[in-house]
Amino acid sequence: MTDSKVWIKSSRSQSTATCVELTTALDEIRDSKDPHGPSLRVNVAGFVQAVKSGRFDR
Repeated sequence: MTDSKVWIKSSRSQSTATCVELTTALDEIRDSKDPHGPSLRVNVAGFVQAVKSGRFDR
């Protein structure tokens, strides 16, 4: 089975850094060092909106 999803990583990440990747559909994230490992299904757009609104500010 081939993974047909397109994964993207920040252009600011370096090859030695701990990074995450997300799908272009903004519905899954995964560890960039383990591309064949598990992914987490999330509402990335909703999460980004919550961060921008200050929902997670202390």
